[in-house]
Amino acid sequence: MAFFVPIILFMFTISTDAQDNPPSPGYNLSSRIDTVAFDQVYRTLWGPQNQRFDQNSLTIWLDESSGSGFKSIKPYKSGYFGTAVKLHPGYTAGVITSFYLSNGEDHPGNHDEIDIEFLGTTPDKPYILQTNVYMRGSGDGNIIGREHRIHLWFDPTQDFHDYAIVWTPNEIIFFVDDVPIRRYPRKSDETFPLRPMYVYGSIWDASSWATENGKYKANYGYQPFLGRYRNFKLKGCEADTPLSCLPPSGSPATTEGLSCQQVVAMQWVQSRYKVYDYCLDPKRDQTQTPEC
Repeated sequence: MAFFVPIILFMFTISTDAQDNPPSPGYNLSSRIDTVAFDQVYRTLWGPQNQRFDQNSLTIWLDESSGSGFKSIKPYKSGYFGTAVKLHPGYTAGVITSFYLSNGEDHPGNHDEIDIEFLGTTPDKPYILQTNVYMRGSGDGNIIGREHRIHLWFDPTQDFHDYAIVWTPNEIIFFVDDVPIRRYPRKSDETFPLRPMYVYGSIWDASSWATENGKYKANYGYQPFLGRYRNFKLKGCEADTPLSCLPPSGSPATTEGLSCQQVVAMQWVQSRYKVYDYCLDPKRDQTQTPEC
């Protein structure tokens, strides 16, 4: 995931000392999805020397020699894609730990992507979780990102937490510990990724933009930078499955969208912890993002 246009955080002032928790979403989707063994659905993509398996957990790391990444064995056209992640503490500026969907290897310069990215930070500031959706255009000089950024209501370096993407033909929902943090509906074919994608995880050096638009770089005096993954969950429709295949719904209803209780939980997160929304950025050319 080497393509990105740096943008400025500007929106909300929040308290990062708050230890309160969001309202219950009333629906624990992750408990309905079975955990799968890593090697059942994934393979090492790059940096095998910077990977370590410990029972059911995978640790990947970035050092001066390399980062590391993994990729699903098969592509999917919809589904639930989740994992639990524990992030590296301390100085992590310039370092990206990620879990995402992409078809970049199939469509170089013209690919789709759905991202969960943890932007490394300095010890006095919290991690930023960035979600992003884009389609048909990265790598060709006309990148149109659809970024949301939030702080988290917990310290993601202290323990594992669940992160997931639900991608259906009509919506994308991002979850943290079963709390929806963002819903991106399909408003047109031009603003929604529809082509099959693989699932990836990685850790890599993005010093040029990751931390305060590149102000702080990766400092290898603090290496190695570790990303820990476990509880791999994947349930979806593979690229070659029939149209009758239905992905899991993000809500307790069989229809798409979120329940009222889920919406309340999502609004709680966004009102307290959102720090960037591309639709509210006055510096963006919103004619390129008509869904806004």
